[in-house]
Amino acid sequence: MQLYHHPYSLDSQKIRLVLEEKGIDYTSYRMNPLTGKNMDTSFFRMNPSAKLPVLQNGSQIIYRVIDMAQKFMFRYIERVAVSLNGGDSTISEEIMLWMQQIEEWNPKFFTLSHVPNKYRLFISKFVRRVVIARMAEAPDIASVYHVKLREAYETEDKLKDPDIVKQSVEKLTALLDEAETRLKETKYLAGDEFTLADSMFIPLLVRLTLLNLEKEFIFVRPRLAEYHNIVKQRSSYKVVIGRYFSGWRKYKTLMKTICFLCIRNMFRKY
Repeated sequence: MQLYHHPYSLDSQKIRLVLEEKGIDYTSYRMNPLTGKNMDTSFFRMNPSAKLPVLQNGSQIIYRVIDMAQKFMFRYIERVAVSLNGGDSTISEEIMLWMQQIEEWNPKFFTLSHVPNKYRLFISKFVRRVVIARMAEAPDIASVYHVKLREAYETEDKLKDPDIVKQSVEKLTALLDEAETRLKETKYLAGDEFTLADSMFIPLLVRLTLLNLEKEFIFVRPRLAEYHNIVKQRSSYKVVIGRYFSGWRKYKTLMKTICFLCIRNMFRKY
């Protein structure tokens, strides 16, 4: 089983947490979307959306995280249950509801709106040049690449609309408020055991931490802050997130990407 992912990818974090919690073996292929690696022709032919993660098991290829959990992962989940601690319960409606609510929130505009313009525009321009270069390399799928190019320009236009960003913030706030209320009654989102719902939810908190927004969104919710500290102690968290974003590591990860972009941009290697 091959997993194409990257530590920056919120969705990649979700599925990797599940895989690590269950101890499922997989071959890891890191593809940095900030450098346009997910636009490489071989990967793009397999996955025209260029989104991460992608889970490939033989001839079966799954693109959406919730599909990975509901379809491919079901053969593990049904046997040993949704409880990632090894319990024997079946998937509850509450877990499924949490997973759906979490997936309904799109972090793209929220994230981009909190990235300094000079960095965001620099990366966006670099990725557009990568797409144009790949169009020249693979003329047979140039029209599909053109769709991604158009999406990049549309994203920049939408970021200028304050209502779109406001809606994203409001949806996130509502989700965090609901989690805070639930966590006053239970240790984890769907009860006293760590489940798929938690694996889907934790990366949202990680994204807020990466953007230095803990005070505004996490610390003001004491039970949520306590929950975040608890899950940080799990071995899966340390493998998937801690090794890249704990303390000084997040600056190392970011600086490595920025240096790569600057060098490639200087020599026009797209």
